[in-house]
Amino acid sequence: MSMYCNQCEQTAKGVACTSHGVCGKDPEVAALLDLLVHALQGLSLFAREARKVGVTDQDANRFTVQGLFTTLTNVDFDPARYQALITEAAALREQLKEKVSRAGSNVSLDHPSAVLTPAADIAGLVEQGKKVSLDSDRETDADIQSLQRTLLFGVKGVAAYTDHARILGQEDDKVYAFIHEALAALTEKNLSLNDWLALVLKCGETNLRAMELLDAANTGTYGHPVPTEVPLGHRQGKCILISGHDLKDLGLLLEQTAGKGIAVYTHGEMLPAHGYPELKKHQHFYGHFGTAWQNQQKEFATFPGAILMTTNCLQKPQQAYADNIFTTGLVGWPSVRHVPNGKFGPVIEKALSLPGFPADEDKGSVLVGFARQTVIGVAPKVIEAVKSGAIRHFFLVGGCDGAKPGRNYYAEFVDKAPADTVILTLACGKFRFFDKKLGDIGGIPRLLDVGQCNDAYSAIRIALALADAFECSVNDLPLTLILSWYEQKAVAILLTLLHLGLKNIFIGPSLPAFLTPNVMNVLVENFNLRPISTPERDLAMILG
Repeated sequence: MSMYCNQCEQTAKGVACTSHGVCGKDPEVAALLDLLVHALQGLSLFAREARKVGVTDQDANRFTVQGLFTTLTNVDFDPARYQALITEAAALREQLKEKVSRAGSNVSLDHPSAVLTPAADIAGLVEQGKKVSLDSDRETDADIQSLQRTLLFGVKGVAAYTDHARILGQEDDKVYAFIHEALAALTEKNLSLNDWLALVLKCGETNLRAMELLDAANTGTYGHPVPTEVPLGHRQGKCILISGHDLKDLGLLLEQTAGKGIAVYTHGEMLPAHGYPELKKHQHFYGHFGTAWQNQQKEFATFPGAILMTTNCLQKPQQAYADNIFTTGLVGWPSVRHVPNGKFGPVIEKALSLPGFPADEDKGSVLVGFARQTVIGVAPKVIEAVKSGAIRHFFLVGGCDGAKPGRNYYAEFVDKAPADTVILTLACGKFRFFDKKLGDIGGIPRLLDVGQCNDAYSAIRIALALADAFECSVNDLPLTLILSWYEQKAVAILLTLLHLGLKNIFIGPSLPAFLTPNVMNVLVENFNLRPISTPERDLAMILG
């Protein structure tokens, strides 16, 4: 059985995974993902028609972003869950179709997604999915297909940020409306190359709003992050490791473990959570264990407690230690227990049954909590350091990590950046260098952790605030973005940066396989987007 997937940076041979996903996704699951996207397109067609007559369906809104979120790399590999999602998408479509009909709008839509009847079993759904895979279109111009895939993958990233914000009560129908608009547009055959380019940039604009909502959700619930030292060692006793991005799950876990003699450790993208006042107040919220990608299997296999996975950016766990792992939210694998609705009793019971750490161990610490409020708060000091020449340049070295060779570039870049430069970083790519001791410049740490990939809005606000302070455009700041990408949230963030007009961005470790040479040329000509080369060469080009 074959498949076709090129939505992540690690796609096979830099072209596409066609026999088995590098991420661990098999052809059966790949077909179900494609069919779910197809079913969501049908739902979106009627959502678009509904809005024309003033009908907004919140169930359709929320289901669409949740469904899209499950199709991101490394989120859900469970065929049974996809069967349920596809069936629900068709049922919601029919309910919305009835509302549209009663409102007097058009319901005679002839695209196959608008009339899909899901098969009764998983095998039948897989066969339906094969017919709507990404490579099923043999007629559309390759450059248009490139922009269509860029739009689809970008919208998947928008959906992830939108769902994170929704969980904490922040929503905007304009975001939902664009997601439906984009999915519906992907069923059309008469749009020009310029039309698709406009939609891609509008995706970036919409993602900016989604990230703004998420920032408001996180800071409104847990407070603005503050600089915080986070131990990298551990203390004796029972323990739970939480990985992913979902702060609400972490908050609930901390509440439910209070007084039980269990220390809670973060892993991967959860590290910045230590800076939030409403989370760090829990005394059993202790430290950080491990990184993100490079050593994940070894880290999980040696952790002496229970492990809770909350979102993607995680490798499929090995069966040898899968019994100690739990998933929550949209994350799912057939071999791993899913804990619904934030009720973490089974996770706590498992932690209490496991040995925990036998003794305290000091492995140093790292500093987190340099989100927008903290950095903007010391802006006068930063500005003076730039004007005096103490700070020559800022580098935002951020983005995704991954297992494929080539990502050592980012650690080498940070190592070789001159001592009069400052490194801002965010997302899991920082785990190549997050524990380096780079010193400070006049009391300003040279390595500033802005947060998760979910905190990209903070980095954007910092850049815009500095531009205002220096009375110049962002492109005139002594600031260069050095980005690593892996999956679809990174695509959405890149589109946001392009929407904002940011230029001279370096991206790696390789260019997206779904960008044709012609589309890449458009990005180079309009935004001077460029691939990374070597740290020495790129530093020389940037610093002159």
